[in-house]
Amino acid sequence: MNKAYFSEQIPSPCYLCDEALLERNLKLMQRVQAESGAHIILALKGFSMWSTFPLIREYLVGCTASSVWEARLAAEEFGREVHAYAPGYKQQDIDALLPLVNHISFNSLSQWQRYRQQVTDAGVSIGLRINPEHQEAETELYDPSAPGSRLGIRARDLEGVDLDGVEGLHVHNLCECDSFALERTLQAVESKFGDLLKQMKWLNLGGGHLMTRAGYDVDHLIKQLKRLRETYDIDVILEPGSAVAWQTGPLIAEVVDIVENDGPIAILDISATAHMPDVLEMPYRPTITGAREPGVLAHTYKLGGNSCLAGDVIGLYSFEQPLQPGSRIVFEDMMHYTMVKTTFFNGVEHPSIAILRRDGKFDLIRKFEYNDFRDRLS
Repeated sequence: MNKAYFSEQIPSPCYLCDEALLERNLKLMQRVQAESGAHIILALKGFSMWSTFPLIREYLVGCTASSVWEARLAAEEFGREVHAYAPGYKQQDIDALLPLVNHISFNSLSQWQRYRQQVTDAGVSIGLRINPEHQEAETELYDPSAPGSRLGIRARDLEGVDLDGVEGLHVHNLCECDSFALERTLQAVESKFGDLLKQMKWLNLGGGHLMTRAGYDVDHLIKQLKRLRETYDIDVILEPGSAVAWQTGPLIAEVVDIVENDGPIAILDISATAHMPDVLEMPYRPTITGAREPGVLAHTYKLGGNSCLAGDVIGLYSFEQPLQPGSRIVFEDMMHYTMVKTTFFNGVEHPSIAILRRDGKFDLIRKFEYNDFRDRLS
């Protein structure tokens, strides 16, 4: 437990990125790149806290963007390679992307055929997203290879198609998976698309490679990537989001009130639906520093958010000491897929964004005000 997270200097609510923990993850990724020859880029859809980009770009070669705005953020604030993929592009998207990106992957043959000449003329490398029809993700919401998926092109749909001008393939079917899930995925990809790989310059393996999680077999990952590069003589790209920001900082909250209804309920100054929506969407149970399962410690509470959504409930937790207004609650591992998905639902206060620097200094990056809520709409 980092006692600094409980400092009164840190406002509540607040997303707090611990710079030392972020650099720990980046150093591991630097090792993977050095030993495998693969390139790792940051997936902005999972983590786009651009105040951390000066540190991240010391280790990673670029970013991957799922929209024009993400691509612009990458180009303006990160400043290295920018790769792009989205399920569909309008003409205005292509016009905006081409000055910003190095690679662009299309989701369908029709999109590629529509824009390939313009993209080629701009000198941007073209890829196609493929669907290996091989499932590894445990959560249906995050399974790109589920039956009927709209993401990627199946092998049967590429038969007999002249892919002249296509330089790469993009496959993404993992979600917080280990290296053995990647190995199984590669077996499916090579079985169905092996002949195409021999024609390509690069293969983008997407995200979902949770290499920074404790117990992940990094040596096995490196072995898979090296074999792939050597077998097909291609550049290999990984674009993790969660893995970059994994266990790099909490969401700081505090108790506002305690109410009773078949047990004590602690009302917090954050909202599950507005500030950590995966708690409800997946769903999953976030870890709280010092808390345990209900009934394990002396005092059990239901934790609820501060929106008017009836289901804005985080869950049941037990604590050693009774909670009271002002008690600090530290939700661990809240940097990835949180800030990028927040809303101003109900006009509830948006958590501030801050960095705990490597030297222990607290740096408040952004405090949200009424104008941020007002200006989001009109």
